[in-house]
Amino acid sequence: MPATATHLYPRASSVADGRLSIGGCDAAELVREFGSPLYVVAEDDLRARAREFRAAMGDDEVIFASKAFPCTAVLRVFEQEGLSVDVASGGELALARRAGFPGDRILLHGNAKSVRELGAAADIGARIVVDNFDDIDKLDALGKPAKVLIRVTPGVAADTHAAILTGHAGSKFGFSLAQAPHAIERLRSAPWADLLGLHMHIGSQLFDLEPWRLAVEAIATLGDFGAYDLGGGLAVAYTPDRHPPSVDEYVSSMLASARELLGPGKRLSIEPGRALTATAGVTLYTVESVKDVDLPDGNVRFVAVDGGMSDNLRPMLYDAPYLADLVDRVGAGGTPCTVVGKHCESGDVLIRETTLPDPRPGDVLVTPVTGAYVYAMANNYNGVPRPPVVFCKDGDARLVVRRETFEDLHGRDV
Repeated sequence: MPATATHLYPRASSVADGRLSIGGCDAAELVREFGSPLYVVAEDDLRARAREFRAAMGDDEVIFASKAFPCTAVLRVFEQEGLSVDVASGGELALARRAGFPGDRILLHGNAKSVRELGAAADIGARIVVDNFDDIDKLDALGKPAKVLIRVTPGVAADTHAAILTGHAGSKFGFSLAQAPHAIERLRSAPWADLLGLHMHIGSQLFDLEPWRLAVEAIATLGDFGAYDLGGGLAVAYTPDRHPPSVDEYVSSMLASARELLGPGKRLSIEPGRALTATAGVTLYTVESVKDVDLPDGNVRFVAVDGGMSDNLRPMLYDAPYLADLVDRVGAGGTPCTVVGKHCESGDVLIRETTLPDPRPGDVLVTPVTGAYVYAMANNYNGVPRPPVVFCKDGDARLVVRRETFEDLHGRDV
């Protein structure tokens, strides 16, 4: 593995004579067997990261933010590793149950929960994160016993993309610091409610730890509770120049702030998502065409692959940066290229600039760090079937989600 890119690939990766292997499986052979585009996950990497978080948290709780990779096989790994899970819809709740999570290890989130979703969570003893007064009204009407936390917007603006910022005063999520006391009063007086404590989340892909302390300071003004969910958001490196805090740095900072500001004896939880799955996954593509375009300010080489915004929407939504390699010439250097998708949109650009060694049609191209919010956002734009998911471990590859077919595209027609 090139020294500059080591931390971008799963830990269970290797390069021999320029050929990339994931979990002991040759990347080019994976495409020959399963086709492309292809989501590949190193199972041992998922387990190692889960254990790293659990070791850092000690007796406190690690909750997987399932929206990062809502796949039954991924959820089952984290259930086996003793994590809890948060869900943000009835569908994610169903996936968590299918993966084996008991109700008391599930949290239901969401700013627009339906009565059906709230009832389903209450029925299995899941914790419900109350986001607004309408949640309380619906739960009042249901009258079912429910364990609840109150989501508080602490008014802290973290340094991240506006679309994944959630703790600032203008967020659509949670009660403001001014509203929260009334919500607390209502839930404490509701006969059906078991008010456990408070929840906060200030955003995703965060590198700076200081905003978490400011947020804890803010919610500490609301009273003394037995449980506090401190949210997630730990960043990962999508390119070699980014260096997020380590799991130990992140967790120790969070726990120290919580214990100092909230007092001893609290049940603390954190909700990592991308930090558990992002680097465990890569996406494999086949190069379909290479086109050189002369422009007044220089040449652009477009490398077009057989996927794009249908299998990785993040570059279009967030300007998310990625790099790429050719799986049989890793570390070979090369020239600047722009990797684009096959879709009928000029904005279907996966990577604005990456270095590739003489790319040609038929080459297999890999983008690392695609284990979070990529599978979750996959779509059928231009009628393209969604890719399969393959787990790799100790040289064995197993299909955990099959590739969609053209028949699947019209399977719901009536």
